Amino acid sequence: MSAQLLLVDDEPGLREAVKDYLQESGFTVQVASNAQEGWELLQQTTPDLVISDIMMPQVDGYQFLKQMRDDPRFQTLPVVFLTAKGMTTDRIQGYQAGVDAYLPKPFDPDELIAIVENLIARRTATHSGELGETPDIADLANQIAQIKALLTQRQGITTTPAPIKIDLTPREQSVLNLVTEGLMNKEIARRLQTSVRNVEKYVSRLFSKTGTNSRTELVRFALEHGLTK
Repeated sequence: MSAQLLLVDDEPGLREAVKDYLQESGFTVQVASNAQEGWELLQQTTPDLVISDIMMPQVDGYQFLKQMRDDPRFQTLPVVFLTAKGMTTDRIQGYQAGVDAYLPKPFDPDELIAIVENLIARRTATHSGELGETPDIADLANQIAQIKALLTQRQGITTTPAPIKIDLTPREQSVLNLVTEGLMNKEIARRLQTSVRNVEKYVSRLFSKTGTNSRTELVRFALEHGLTK
């Protein structure tokens, strides 16, 4: 399957020209004429990469990027800025906001293709690297949302959970408590001052000890059997 791209630009001529070139290069492209439309498309499906203009009405590219980076689902989603704002200060602002690449207009379409291919290749390599297969970020965000829903439901229940004895190490217990709070591995690693790889190892052990297969199942099991402290 070809990589899925989202192109956001308020200039119809440029938008269609870039879309056509990307499609001719083998990519599947969705287009939006402004950041609001782009955000709505992101809610429907997560692309492999976003290409966005900066100078757009109402919500500009910097605000659109911040909106993405503030959402756990899109924190690692590659973003390329296409813009007429070519000053060094503009590029610095883009990189500080979390953009992955910055291509001032007018640009060579072949350079854009090279940037897109490179970013997607790097993202794929990261997801399948030495840490093993990484869960899809949208799926993980959905699990976190389900966990928070479980916690909300639990707050209205006064019955005592059925206790069960499972031998957990102090670090496994700490990781379980933070998973139950709805934190992702990166946040847990930061909280416990350890590596993401170690957190993944502890989460895997928790799955094994509780007979669960996902974070949602793990949290539900922990709440039902009083494993959190």
